[in-house]
Amino acid sequence: MNIPTQVVSFLSSRGLKLATAESCTAGQIASYLASVPGSGECLDVGFVSYSPSGKMGFLGVQESTMKQYGLTSEEVAREMAEGALRQDGCCADVVVSNTGLADSGPDGGPPAGTQCFAWSFHTRDGGTVTFSETRRFAGDRNDVRSAAALYALARVEHYFNQLPSVSRERHARSAP
Repeated sequence: MNIPTQVVSFLSSRGLKLATAESCTAGQIASYLASVPGSGECLDVGFVSYSPSGKMGFLGVQESTMKQYGLTSEEVAREMAEGALRQDGCCADVVVSNTGLADSGPDGGPPAGTQCFAWSFHTRDGGTVTFSETRRFAGDRNDVRSAAALYALARVEHYFNQLPSVSRERHARSAP
């Protein structure tokens, strides 16, 4: 079974909806899901936000975060995912976000192929839990984008399965 099919099966079996907040992948994560029959049950909405102004205006990324950490950073990916999850029209339980460089960037910046991801989940207690990673992929521009989109999808179930332990840790920290 291929990755998009596995993710649609996983989400559907749990009654979950997914949204995307994509920069470098430019909608490819959502497109991969949409290629699977039955994906309408679990694909809610996709945001494509390449520019800093789009990230700020549509996803609530703070300008200070972009200046401090750069556009290719886990901090920006986290704010993109959490911002999408907060949108009034978003009915998703999980948002996958991506920001990165498909090819060479500015001198002194991250190397080509660097991709930052975040996975934000609504929790049963009304909170939000966000996980993030940075990975580097080889190949030309479109190879990197495709690999990043598939990787983002492949990690949805992994991070969903981390939620019970995160909830237990959060509860233990808040106990008197």
